[in-house]
Amino acid sequence: MVESYVTRMYGGLPRYLVLNGGRFLGPRWWHTARFTRHILNDAAAITDEELEALLGYEWRSRLTAAWLIGIDRRERFRARIGDLLLASEVCYSGGAYCFALARFGTHADAEILSAYLDRYLPHTDLRYDQPAALGALLRLDAQLGTHHTSRFTQPDGLWDQWVNALTHLHDHPAYAPAELRRWTDLQCDFANGWTRA
Repeated sequence: MVESYVTRMYGGLPRYLVLNGGRFLGPRWWHTARFTRHILNDAAAITDEELEALLGYEWRSRLTAAWLIGIDRRERFRARIGDLLLASEVCYSGGAYCFALARFGTHADAEILSAYLDRYLPHTDLRYDQPAALGALLRLDAQLGTHHTSRFTQPDGLWDQWVNALTHLHDHPAYAPAELRRWTDLQCDFANGWTRA
């Protein structure tokens, strides 16, 4: 399973690295068409049992499984994805969990992301997946007409405190809420394009 879904190679890079780095989102990568075709096919073909096995393994497998779940919108994994996000047991996979929740696009997903931010933004020493979670929640607010992010992004609120805890992040454009939402929108828009193709 790992060879088929996680470490399959594209342009000299394994799938999990392509997903983690977002290389396929750029227009200049020559392997985008093949990569997207394969990941769409795999998202439709992989079984729930195989996904559960990948979610029980290490970060590369978890990251890939979450992307496949999100692409195929397998909402039956919502609770499992939410538990993994809140636990934050391994590195790198949290952004993929946030992507899957953004793809599901419901109020339940917004609640999971809000719970994550409530838990981890006060810990200004922890640099986990707070940006990905805020970006996904901003997207859901825009889609659902809600305002879950307001309490996090108000001036001098939890988001500002978290960003400002490290001086090199202060005023860094990548940590602006609008930029975080743009990145999540780009990921979800690509996935929407895949599933419509």
